[in-house]
Order: sequence, then C-alpha cells, then structure tokens
Amino acid sequence: MPTLPEPARPARLESHQYREMAESFGIDPERYDRTRPRYPDGLVERILAASPGRDVLDVGCGTGISARQFREAGGRVLGVEPDARMAGFARRTGIEVEVGTFEDWDSAGRRFDAVVAGQAWHWVDPAAGAAKAARVLRPGGRLAAFWHVFDPPPEVADAAGAVYRRLVPDSPVSLQARPPQPGRIAAGFTDKAADGMRQAGGFGDPERWRYDWERSYTRGEWLDQLATSGALTPLPPDRRAEVLAAVGAALDATAASFTVSLTTVAIMAMRAGPQ
Repeated sequence: MPTLPEPARPARLESHQYREMAESFGIDPERYDRTRPRYPDGLVERILAASPGRDVLDVGCGTGISARQFREAGGRVLGVEPDARMAGFARRTGIEVEVGTFEDWDSAGRRFDAVVAGQAWHWVDPAAGAAKAARVLRPGGRLAAFWHVFDPPPEVADAAGAVYRRLVPDSPVSLQARPPQPGRIAAGFTDKAADGMRQAGGFGDPERWRYDWERSYTRGEWLDQLATSGALTPLPPDRRAEVLAAVGAALDATAASFTVSLTTVAIMAMRAGPQ
C-alpha cells in the first residue's frame, strides 16, 4: 500500500519577517502600556552610564515604556515606531516619536549616544539594524537590546498552549509542538542580536546581562496581558475574544493567582571608532 506523504509544515520565517504581527500591537495601546512590565532600573542606568552622552534613540518604542524610563533617568529620547497608533500613545506621554521601521527611517544626519530597543529588536533585521545603528551612533556609543522572558507555572503555560494549538494553529507560536524553555528563548534573542552586530561590523565584543525577578498575577491580569501578545493581536476581535475566553476557562482549574518568574536579558556593544 503506498504511503501518503506527510503534509509539509509551513516554512518558519525569521521573527522580523512577520510584519503583520510586528505591526499589530497598536490595536489597544492603552492595555499594552498598562499590562506590559517595565524594565529594571539598574539596566537603564547601566546603559546610560556606559554611553558617552544622553541622546537616546529608542527603536520600536511602542507606547514609550522604556523611553519614559530613559527620560526619567536623564536621557534625551527620540522614539522610532512603525505603528502610528502606538506612536500616538507615546506622544501623549511626552515622548517625541517618528513613525517608520528602523531600517527605513531617515536619521537626517542626527547622531546618538545610545540606540536601545526594549522588547523590539527581534522585529528588526538583525544585520541591517546593527548596520543602521552603527551609522547613527557617535563613536563610543552603545547599541543595547533587551527583552523580558516569561516563565509562568507549567499548568498556566500548558493551558494557554493547548488553546492556541486548537484555536489558532497557524500562529507562529502554535506551530511549535512544545514552547522553548525560557533559557532557550533568552539565548535566541541575544544570539541573533550578537550575530547581527558581528555581520554589520563597527562594534566591539557585546556584553550580556540578565536580571531575574518575579511578578504576581491574578487570572484576570494574566488574561489582560495575554491579549497584548503577538499570538493574539493580529486576530480579528471575535477570534481574539474566543481564545481569551477559552484560556480563561482553562485557567479556572488553576489557582486564582500565581507567581510568574521573569528574566530580563540584555545585550550591549560599543560603537568602535575614535573617541
């Protein structure tokens, strides 16, 4: 009896090639800004202290979460953001933002002491982005990218994963038979950024840091931040609501509140050249 070939799995794209997902977070910028975690103050201070000055370019600044932290720490911040809805929210908080992807953005000859990206560098082509950063940084300036990696209790992660695979099977998140371990996710972010810096040239050896911390969530708070995730933001409102309701029903069998372990990882490299 002839054997039927297995159906081909969709080719996995690089994260920066998922443009629909990358530019979908503005569906509810208020919720995004309310639910997304801030960054450790020590990380912000460390980047500014290493930079030759206070002019900061925030790539993919979103609603301005990291931009406001750099401003509060004494930075002069300009944001670049592809989603006009997110940029509009950031402007209402006092952040100057120009709309566009970083690769296509026109610096108009401006130079910066730090180019930073919070939870956003994976949406940028790593080599083209690093090359662009090298062109807009002053000698001795820093390129720094950083991310949060969530590690919820297994029963919480399994509940969401089962729903995603059932209701949104074509999502890049659902295509993974088993979600990667948090350590692999963190390494994936920083390794790709480091590879891009090496390909672009113009940077010294990158430094890597990590900050481990915890945050407590209620069931409702967890669903609120899940609604801002890239697995759900590209969906039509009715499908998004369906997924959230199903995850909520699955979580009813778990504790009403739980603690999520978070790791904030960062990679930073200095722009080479005469000081």
